[in-house]
Amino acid sequence: MAGQPNRPDVGAPRPIAPGVHWVVVGRGLMRSNVYFVRSEPSWVLVDAGSADCAPAIRRAAESLFGESVSPSAILITHDHPDHVGSARDLARWWDCAVWVHPDELPIVRGDLAAIRRYASPLDRWIVLPLLRLKGSKRAEAVVARASLGDVARSFDPIAGVPGLPDWEAVPTPGHTPGHVAFFRRHDRVLISGDALVTMNLNSVWGLLRKSQQVSGPPRYATWDWGVAKESVARLAQLEPLVVAGGHGTPMSGPRLPGSLHAFAARL
Repeated sequence: MAGQPNRPDVGAPRPIAPGVHWVVVGRGLMRSNVYFVRSEPSWVLVDAGSADCAPAIRRAAESLFGESVSPSAILITHDHPDHVGSARDLARWWDCAVWVHPDELPIVRGDLAAIRRYASPLDRWIVLPLLRLKGSKRAEAVVARASLGDVARSFDPIAGVPGLPDWEAVPTPGHTPGHVAFFRRHDRVLISGDALVTMNLNSVWGLLRKSQQVSGPPRYATWDWGVAKESVARLAQLEPLVVAGGHGTPMSGPRLPGSLHAFAARL
């Protein structure tokens, strides 16, 4: 598709739209995308990779904005370990808050009841049974270590996006209950998290090839597939000219809106 950036090395920032850079972090199944969005006089980080990604994200930020310029906010599309794993460390390093949709706040703060209520198939089959084997006290300790604790804040999607006055928050539940995407309307740039990705995470072949393809979130890690399909349709209606998902190489070009409508119809 026209305007596609070349696939970068892990940790190398690449521009995908004015003021927006993309970085790949993590390894293997924990590999994901993070985005740096300039918003004068500062900038905002969207998503935070897995637990070992803080140094790579800081290096990328310093290469783009300098060593002394901290972000005004960290925005999280959803609470999965490959997107929120380094958020707490980065928030403390930069002394800034981590912002999530209100429906995601109980999960990022480690509320076990909410985690059980909104469990995906992967959670139900593997994660929660393993936690039960540990016993209640050890399970609570594991969840507490992974939570964002007091650095997490919720924002009102209607009121605007923290640190990004020219962007809109688009609630896109399904993958998780409080999944949110971010849309800049004037040039139709969409940071879609895992609500809409640009590689097929639902097939072994797609994971191995990593070829560009509009796709929905991975079913095995999605809380409610029916709601997730509605969110794909909502994003297609925006007719973005750039789609920057949580996985895969960002896509752009005038044919992209038609491709998204077709994909939403197939779902």
